[in-house]
Amino acid sequence: MPPLIPGVTSTTAALTAERTRLDVIAQNVANANTTRSLDGLPYRRQQVAFETILDAARTTAGGDVQLGGPRVSKIRPDPRPFPSIHEPGHPDAHPVTGQLLLPNVSVHEEMADMIAASRTFDANLAVFRTARQMTMQALTLGKR
Repeated sequence: MPPLIPGVTSTTAALTAERTRLDVIAQNVANANTTRSLDGLPYRRQQVAFETILDAARTTAGGDVQLGGPRVSKIRPDPRPFPSIHEPGHPDAHPVTGQLLLPNVSVHEEMADMIAASRTFDANLAVFRTARQMTMQALTLGKR
């Protein structure tokens, strides 16, 4: 049986994926100044990797397969090196050289990513609302 509101499955998947992306961005910003994590190194920026899934169980009346929408495939660490500064008095600095490794998080980059994720989230929310309105109008047409 086809869904009552077409496109909701992919829109819901996109909303969930973007929420995860926003959570990871918030975690990165919160740890932008963390010079020592549990492994003894500075905080390493996390990145969200998306993939589009093919929902083979859902087919249209003509037998065509519909996309299930994006999802988070994994959250992976950013491979960029840690920047360093000379800060001999810092407790996390190297005892001999005085070099302090800093997290590889750029707050400016995170804010740009946050704006993009937020706008994508808003766009998917608008699609969901429009689909709901169209379905409600279609149901009222059946009453007449």
